[in-house]
Amino acid sequence: MTPEALVEIKGLNFSYGERSILKGINMTMLRGKVIAIMGGSGSGKTTLLRLIGGAVTPSSGYVKIAGKVVHELKRDDLFRMRRKMSMLFQFGALFTDLSVFDNVAFQMREHTDLPEPMIRDLVLMKLQAVGLRGAHDLMPAQLSGGMARRVALARSIALDPVLIMYDEPFTGLDPISLSVIGNLIRRLTDALGMTSLVVTHDVQESLKIVDYVYFISEGVIAAHGTPAEVRGSVAPFVHQFVHGEEDGPVSFHYPAEAYASDLKLETGFA
Repeated sequence: MTPEALVEIKGLNFSYGERSILKGINMTMLRGKVIAIMGGSGSGKTTLLRLIGGAVTPSSGYVKIAGKVVHELKRDDLFRMRRKMSMLFQFGALFTDLSVFDNVAFQMREHTDLPEPMIRDLVLMKLQAVGLRGAHDLMPAQLSGGMARRVALARSIALDPVLIMYDEPFTGLDPISLSVIGNLIRRLTDALGMTSLVVTHDVQESLKIVDYVYFISEGVIAAHGTPAEVRGSVAPFVHQFVHGEEDGPVSFHYPAEAYASDLKLETGFA
């Protein structure tokens, strides 16, 4: 049986003022799959997450989740949909004055009427899933970067979302923590049957766990395919990005006047 589409994006355009960010984006994200969105800095990846979450409205086109167009939802309906979605921010974004336990319990207490004994059991289950049940009494300041990211992951699955979005989940992690987080994303997606959307620059780690990859360049889908297709691609942009090459269609330098013209300084000499 072919999985159904949870997220459909059609003809999506978005601009900040006169600056065009996304230009005619089309994507399909299936239930139970891990999808990666890759591209250089400033290519529009995080903006796409904001459009999916309904934080901003497209100039044209739409994002549809479970058959509903996000930007057409009324406020209460949008909030109701967001409760089925979750976000893992780049640096965890834990509540610094709450313990690990209370960070994970926060959404359960805020959005459900579950009794406290049941919340306790559920929180410990989520922490067990990320290997940190024994750290439930610690404060965020007592955690390493990798541990904080795992607590944030436990918090993001607290209400068993159907869609979870990860914004650069591998940034700043040591090789062990990076591998742990990657494997957790894969296992949790399979176990909970949710859709995971991973925005990342870490090509090699992502290709180990994802089912499909979209590359964004200059606001458009430059390439897409399975991990095997991406690794074997001869498209200049994909090849440059996957292999981290300096020379290629993606320039390291932001557009500017000729360097020599900016160095024409008054020397005071005749």
